[in-house]
Amino acid sequence: MDNVIDFLKTDNFLILISVIICILLIGFIILIVKLSSINKKYKTFMNKLGNGKNIEEDLENYMYRVERVEKQNMEMKNLVDSIDKNLESCIQKIGMVRYNAFKDTGSDLSFALAMLDENNNGIVLNGIYSREMSNIYAKPVENGKSKYTISEEEKEAIQRAIDNQNIYRVKE
Repeated sequence: MDNVIDFLKTDNFLILISVIICILLIGFIILIVKLSSINKKYKTFMNKLGNGKNIEEDLENYMYRVERVEKQNMEMKNLVDSIDKNLESCIQKIGMVRYNAFKDTGSDLSFALAMLDENNNGIVLNGIYSREMSNIYAKPVENGKSKYTISEEEKEAIQRAIDNQNIYRVKE
């Protein structure tokens, strides 16, 4: 241990440290020159790859645009989800039956019309025509049923709407 301490006190140690520092300094300068050369080659390569334009800038612009499109897509997805949720309560199913309510009238001028949403909620309208007057009655429909007494024509109109048979038929 004393030998090491004695060596550290000599001029040889200072010379050795100076040589090591010089070698490290030369290596550092060489690394800086090589890094500068590589950086220059990289910029030249990127310009050639981009046909005179800097492709790195193009890539950055492209990534910015992609992020913007992703944000817009998320906004559109949220909007579509909101519309889908609202659409459930819109009238989607219609069923209609025309019929003669009275024997003395012709041309099937009376009708039952069911208008339902996705969950089979809505209304059924019954338009009854006679020579003296015309009346229209509305009854609520929940889950394909009404809490009010409904006629056979109204039942059929509701069922046609549930079955999504939007074409009306004349009851014989």
